[in-house]
Amino acid sequence: MRTRSNWSPGPGIKVQSVVSSDDGEWVVSACGPSSGTCPDCQHQSKSRHGWSYRSLQDLPVQGKAVTIRVQLTRWRCAYRQCKRQTFTDLFPAIAAPYARRTRRVAEIIGLLGHSTGGRPGERLMRQLGMPVSDDTILRHLKRKALRVDGQQSARIVGIDDWSWRKSWRYGTIVVDLERREVMDILEDRSVASVARWLKRHPSIEVVSRDRCGLYAQGAREGAPQASQVADRFHLIQNLRLAIEEQMSLSGRATGRALLPDEDIAFDHSTRNLPEPSPETPGRNQLRRAHRQSRTDMFETVHALSKEGLTCSDIARRTGYGRRSITKWLKFETPPDRRRGALQPTSPLYFEAFLTQCWKDGNRRGRHLFHDIKHRGYTGSFSNLERLLATWRRAERPETDEVKGDMAPARIGLSDREPNSLPVRDPQTGHLISPIVAATLCIKPRGALTINQARKVDALKQGSRTFAVMRSFAMRFRGIFRGRDSAKLEQWIDDAIHSGLAFLARFARVLRRDIDAVCNAIDLPWSNGQVEGQINRLKTIKRAMYGRAGPELLRARMMPVKLVELHTK
Repeated sequence: MRTRSNWSPGPGIKVQSVVSSDDGEWVVSACGPSSGTCPDCQHQSKSRHGWSYRSLQDLPVQGKAVTIRVQLTRWRCAYRQCKRQTFTDLFPAIAAPYARRTRRVAEIIGLLGHSTGGRPGERLMRQLGMPVSDDTILRHLKRKALRVDGQQSARIVGIDDWSWRKSWRYGTIVVDLERREVMDILEDRSVASVARWLKRHPSIEVVSRDRCGLYAQGAREGAPQASQVADRFHLIQNLRLAIEEQMSLSGRATGRALLPDEDIAFDHSTRNLPEPSPETPGRNQLRRAHRQSRTDMFETVHALSKEGLTCSDIARRTGYGRRSITKWLKFETPPDRRRGALQPTSPLYFEAFLTQCWKDGNRRGRHLFHDIKHRGYTGSFSNLERLLATWRRAERPETDEVKGDMAPARIGLSDREPNSLPVRDPQTGHLISPIVAATLCIKPRGALTINQARKVDALKQGSRTFAVMRSFAMRFRGIFRGRDSAKLEQWIDDAIHSGLAFLARFARVLRRDIDAVCNAIDLPWSNGQVEGQINRLKTIKRAMYGRAGPELLRARMMPVKLVELHTK
């Protein structure tokens, strides 16, 4: 049986005794070397000036905490020309200066803190025999994040936003797409912060982003040498939204299913939707379609009630809530929707001031934007321009000609569908909502189930608009699958002259970002890795509750650098 051991906490340390305290912890007493080396002049000295004790927390033994109590000697420097008169023994391989734990314990604290956080890390460290508070764990994380080299080189990066609070405050995440690692977390979402970050990394060659114009402008200012790539997923989703809005004009806009019932006195064929006119913006057409759909459902509910059906039966047939039906049966006409309280983010909050300026002849959007900014307006210039555009259209004579972009074209709808009705599912008889129709419209035939294929065939037969938009959607997907960006210009021209307002609007916006869209077709990079990192960030942020500040989030999102713990 061995009674002695040559084990030592580190180089230059000699163990003198190992004692178990009353509370079950182990105390290792040790001392330093018999001579010291001056850190300035590198001369050795054996002249002692004094000594002190330093306690370091070390790895546990059989679940019991271990404390190393080292006797440190303060030496006198024998070299007279040295500016330093005294110095103390340093053990950089064991612990950092002024540290209360050894480097190997600090490494475990960093690993557990990075993966679990403060409170869970505290509970786990206590069970492992290395008690440490949650504040200490988080302090280790933040200190480690400050040592991470912010100037690390990267060629391909992805940029996207994430929400501190949805629709209220946003931040920015930057991911190295080659290494699949988070490079940085920015507190805000602005052109200035993105441009500053990109200027600090001149090695960037490609910037992948979504369709947000803010990041496009930031990349142009901060990395003019880099190629921008639009995210393919967002391009397909934007097309789907355009198809959904277009389908909402041709029938039921609410998206709820209505079961067929031949005995209902209300006849769907008598529905007379307002014919969309090219002069009217698509937004107004969509609002009229919603109002007409709501009126139709109101009449249907009253017709079912007159037949003796209960509120629960009507709810099952129409898909509306029983409380809404009970409320509707109390009215003879559809109740008006409540308008939300105006906020300084809306230009209508300053409607009286804007109306007076309009009457006085001040109709320049930039001038009015500057004036209401000083009065507390916090919205965007484009939001104000939309309001002013409605005022300008109201003053135009009714004989204005239709713009060329909105006219029917050679491959689109030369004649609009009169009184088009929503299509029903051939299997269940339910109305196919615009949301379902738009989703099926962009889905290739090979990916459709049997029931979905039947719906697509019914939509193509019952709606000429859907048939045209599906041909556009399949051509759009084919351009991406074939990696042939040369066909994109022709697709945009055909979409603009298709006679479909929302599809034409999507194509015009696509043309403004044509270089990034072409790069999305030709290059293999996308924002998929960034979206995955955002999901991870949301999980970490919600798990930390109110402690998820920008500094701590950045520390937990950055990759673990074990080498730094040993070298710094």
